[in-house]
Amino acid sequence: MAHINSIKKYHKKRFWAAILVVQIVLFFIFSKLKVTVSFFESFFEAQKEFHQLLFSWVPFSVGDVFYIILGAFLLYFIIKCFPKKSRSRSLLKILIILNIFYFIYQIFWGMLYFQTPIIAKLPKTEITLEKRKALAIKYLEKCRETRKLVKEDEKGVFKVSDLKSIQEEILKRQNKLPDFISNKKNDEINSFKPSLFKSVMSFTGILGYYNPFTTEAQYNAELPSSYLPFTLAHESSHQLGFAREQEANFIGYLIGINSQNVELKYSTEYFTLKSLLNSIVVEDKNFVDEILENYSPPMKKDRANEKRFALEHQSWLTDFFGFTNNLFLKTNQQEGSVTYSYFVNLLVCYEQQ
Repeated sequence: MAHINSIKKYHKKRFWAAILVVQIVLFFIFSKLKVTVSFFESFFEAQKEFHQLLFSWVPFSVGDVFYIILGAFLLYFIIKCFPKKSRSRSLLKILIILNIFYFIYQIFWGMLYFQTPIIAKLPKTEITLEKRKALAIKYLEKCRETRKLVKEDEKGVFKVSDLKSIQEEILKRQNKLPDFISNKKNDEINSFKPSLFKSVMSFTGILGYYNPFTTEAQYNAELPSSYLPFTLAHESSHQLGFAREQEANFIGYLIGINSQNVELKYSTEYFTLKSLLNSIVVEDKNFVDEILENYSPPMKKDRANEKRFALEHQSWLTDFFGFTNNLFLKTNQQEGSVTYSYFVNLLVCYEQQ
């Protein structure tokens, strides 16, 4: 009898392993077909509205609780794999969980990585060093002026005064995106949530993340204020349905750059300036050093505060999550996590209109 049960479990494991392989192949095929990608775009709009109504009112991150429960189950079954007596059953449970997780992830989010790239909607132009330098000078001046309007803490560092008003402004600005770039629906439902993992996030280099299972936009509440408003704009871009990281940066830029909220505007301008300098530094370090030297004294304090935050939270987790995030981005046809060129390309093309 035990032998028969063992054979049944073996066949069940093979079945679920085969289902996982079939799913991977099917979704790969779907990703190559415009009609299926378009279907998943429409499906995203429907499930997003439902999930936001379902979860947005909860004061904590439901998605984080889901991840904790899922992680606990997986850890339990992995531990149960060590004793020979429970190994077969535990492996079967892990395969079933992986199948369900992969299927839901792909239909809710994964297929959105294969939407028409934003770059295809913008006029083509050569991305030259001179154009990037000119934009860096432009955004340096913008930052210097906007920085004068924001509030500071007792050390003279930029401090967000009203996070709620920034969130409301982001939701309003989503309705003002250029039609030729986005026709995605915005319900103006506030589903920004501070992550339950904020203490860990500070050591990973992760500023925020989008939960495709609950449509919540999680952010690290411990971030320096110079990071925080643009991080919210970035994660809200994922909520709109822009899956690619650098495209979410660009949509976040469009949301924040003309905002009436000076805190959001400054954070966006500052992110844009840093991205431009990151794209230039290898080609002309002297130029970047000159720009940094021309930061206003308050901007230099903000930069020093960011560097202090990074140094205080430097650990092996930073390298580990940097590697895994880099791998994840590349498997979804994106640039690595430390590459800003696609965002800068989008910015240059947009500015050249």
